[in-house]
Amino acid sequence: MTAIHLVEHAPAVRMPLAAAVGQALATSRIVDATPDPDVPGHWRLRAGSKVGAVTFRLPGAGDLTLRITPKVPIARLFFLIGYALSPSTAPTCHDVDVAEHADVLPAFAHVYERQLARALGQGLIQGYRTTEESALVVRGRVREADQIRRRFGQPLPVEVVHDEYTTDIAENRILRAATEKLLRMPQVPRDVRHRLAHHRSRFADVTPLVRGQTLPAWQPTRLNARQHSALRLAETVLRGESAEQGEGSLRIEGFLFDMNKLFEDFVCTALREALAPYGGRAELQAKGIHLDHGDAVRMRPDLVWYADHGAARAVADAKYKAEKPAGYPEADLYQMLAYCTALGLSDGHLVYAKGHAPHAVHRVRNAGITIHQHALDLDRAPDALLQDVRTLAEHLASGTLV
Repeated sequence: MTAIHLVEHAPAVRMPLAAAVGQALATSRIVDATPDPDVPGHWRLRAGSKVGAVTFRLPGAGDLTLRITPKVPIARLFFLIGYALSPSTAPTCHDVDVAEHADVLPAFAHVYERQLARALGQGLIQGYRTTEESALVVRGRVREADQIRRRFGQPLPVEVVHDEYTTDIAENRILRAATEKLLRMPQVPRDVRHRLAHHRSRFADVTPLVRGQTLPAWQPTRLNARQHSALRLAETVLRGESAEQGEGSLRIEGFLFDMNKLFEDFVCTALREALAPYGGRAELQAKGIHLDHGDAVRMRPDLVWYADHGAARAVADAKYKAEKPAGYPEADLYQMLAYCTALGLSDGHLVYAKGHAPHAVHRVRNAGITIHQHALDLDRAPDALLQDVRTLAEHLASGTLV
C-alpha cells in the first residue's frame, strides 16, 4: 500500500508516483496533482483546504492512502466542529482526549465512539414510526383510497396505516449508518474499531440506510436528548464531509473536512450566538437578497443581522484565508461591496483566519461604504477565541469600529 502524507495549504511536494496513482489523485480533485515537468516519473502534490484521510482502490496498482493533516491542532479542530454543530453543548460535547491522535480520522472516530457509547448507555431509544403496508388484518386505519385503487373492491389484503412503537426510528438508523461507515475506513484505530463493532451489534433490529437516499429527519426532543451529540456527529459522517465515490474502476473511501466550510460554520454560528443579547435576528446563508431590481442576480451572504422591524443592521462573510504580506484578497472586497450596496448598509465585515493585523479598514470612494477586515487567530484557546468573537459582535452592534 502506498501512503502519502500532506499538510493543509503547505507548499507542493515532489514525489515519485506511478502514472495510475498520479492520475487517480488528479481525478479525485482532493489535492492538486500535476506531473513534474523537470523529473520524469514524479508528481507535484499540494493539499488545499480539505483535511482527513481517504483510501484509493486502484485495480492492478494496489491501494493508496492519502492523509492530510490540518494546520490547527486536532483538539482545536474538534472544538470548531463541536461549536458549529451545537454551541450550547460544545464545552462538554467533545471533552474526550484526542491529543493522542495526530490525524483527523482516528481522532474523529474516537470522539464519535465516546459520544455513541454515552448515547447508548441506557439502551436504544424508542419512538413511534408511521408504517403503511398491505395486511391480512386491520391494524390502525384503512387507507380507503389506496384500497379502492389497488384492490378493486377485494376485501383482502387490506391497505392500512398504523403507528408502531419501535427502536427502528430515524435516530437509530442514522447512528447505525454512521457507525458502519466508520467501520469501513481502514484508518480507524483497532481499539476504537472493536468498540464500534460492539455498538453496531446493538442496532441489529434497526433498518440500515440505503446509500444515496436522503437522511431521515429527526427533531431534538427531551426524549432523545442523550443522543443529540452523537446524532450531530453521525450526520457529519454521512453528509458532504465524507468522500465515497467511484469513477470507472477507481474507488475512493474516506472522510474529509473542508476547512473553508468549517471556519465559515464556526464564525457564523459564534457570531449569531454573540449577537443574540443585542436583539434582532441573525440569518445564516441569508436568502432573498438580490443585487438588481429584476432579482436576476442572487446573493447569499454568510450572515445578515436584521433588526426587529426587519431592516438589515450588519452583514458578515467568513473567509478561511490567511492574510498575505500584500494584503487581503481584493475579490473579497468587491463581493462585500456588492452585499452592502444591495442591503443598503454603510459597513460590511470580512472575517479571516489569522492575519498580520486584527483589523483593517477600507473606505470606498464615492459610495459611503466602509469595509472592515477582521482576523481570528485559531491558535488561541477556545475561551479566548469566543471572546474575540463576542468583542467583534459588540462592535457590530454598537458601530464603534474605527
